[in-house]
Amino acid sequence: MAFLLYHDADGDEHTAPLERGRLVIGRRSASDLPLPWDEEVSRVHCEVEWIGGEWTVSDAGLSRNGTFVNDQRLTERRRLRDGDAIRAGSTRLVFRDPATATSAGTVDAASHPELAPLNERQRAILAALAQPFAGGGRMAVPATNREIADAVGLSVDAVKGHLRVLYARFGLDALPQHEKRVRLAELALQQRL
Repeated sequence: MAFLLYHDADGDEHTAPLERGRLVIGRRSASDLPLPWDEEVSRVHCEVEWIGGEWTVSDAGLSRNGTFVNDQRLTERRRLRDGDAIRAGSTRLVFRDPATATSAGTVDAASHPELAPLNERQRAILAALAQPFAGGGRMAVPATNREIADAVGLSVDAVKGHLRVLYARFGLDALPQHEKRVRLAELALQQRL
């Protein structure tokens, strides 16, 4: 059976089984999958629906902040594949479908940058950036460019250049600077990069 895997405000892991039909995700407690802790989630945010033998996700203008699949904003209904990450507000829900996991088609590395190999320098910069998060502190902030430079033995300008490449690689260019840093650190930890 397909399901959504996510973490609540306390970091506890939950699963929401998907049965054929429709699942409404929103902040409202009456939602099929309520996310009341996330103030960026609209009362009715998006829908996961079984259509024609496939699981799909759509926003259809329901949310104020948009819905993202693998960090790409939804503009129309999208078919879900095992491992797809749905982001509603700041909550990440991973779609898992064990029945199709082994029969998935070829993955396009350009649309999944975490699958393309990172070089050693990029890994070191990601590790230094995410280091403050490693202790699990909810109030942690990513390392500064100076802290990263000291940790990896580069100049601050070199770190900035590497971070620009990493932001582009993970599709974070459009975010404000402080959000880019946090999101990149989160991705590095979530994807164990």
